[in-house]
Amino acid sequence: MLRLAEQIIAAPLGKTHLFSVGQAGFILKSAAGHLLAIDLYLSECVERMDDGQGYHRLLPRLLEPTELIFDAVICTHPHLDHFDVDAVPDMIANKRTKLFCSVDCRKLVEQDKLDYYEKQITYVAPGDTAKVEDFEIDFVDCDHGEGAPDAVGVIVTVDGKKVYEAGDTCLRLDRVISLPRDLDVLIGPINGAFGNMNEEDLPALAEVLHPGVTIPCHYGMFAGHHGDVGKFFDIMTAKKLPCLLMRQGEGIVL
Repeated sequence: MLRLAEQIIAAPLGKTHLFSVGQAGFILKSAAGHLLAIDLYLSECVERMDDGQGYHRLLPRLLEPTELIFDAVICTHPHLDHFDVDAVPDMIANKRTKLFCSVDCRKLVEQDKLDYYEKQITYVAPGDTAKVEDFEIDFVDCDHGEGAPDAVGVIVTVDGKKVYEAGDTCLRLDRVISLPRDLDVLIGPINGAFGNMNEEDLPALAEVLHPGVTIPCHYGMFAGHHGDVGKFFDIMTAKKLPCLLMRQGEGIVL
């Protein structure tokens, strides 16, 4: 079986690919072969820095930070499973990769001594946009509570496809009016802790947005994060809403 990096490199051009890396981490490969990463957790820094048994990494490390050269890396907020302080420095050390992170990630950038790469780093807030190679990126509002008040969600448009990664957020149906209704993919958390949507909330969001498919994330990595993917699947099935459960390391063609 090919390593994840080899799978991504081998994924044929001319098609748009989405890969799950575990937790809330996803990689998009455009039809032209460009790469965008969202919230990759590639190390074990959460357990090391939070010093809690509930944050022992339960899913394997499938990708090293330097195995791929990304055109863009997005960190939606400064929690360490989204801004991996052990991996981000290596991912942007090639001096080509652009890093987009919420404004409250600035302390982690300073802590990681990434000022040397300041020309590659952009701090973003809801309403900001960016274009990197084939990717058009819209940063949108989310509500992750007081622990990350400046967190963002992300809508990536590539090859005519729209992928909405809601980021870590609770269910805020009062805010969805600004979100597009032509989404091909909706990705959202189901762990129901730390201000996130749970197994019932993500289906409720999918009912409003009617994406082509909904993919749950933010479960399985840490015991302390919870998340019942079976319950989510049962609710989506009962509501007759299309969903996809992705294995860590699995890739699909959009």
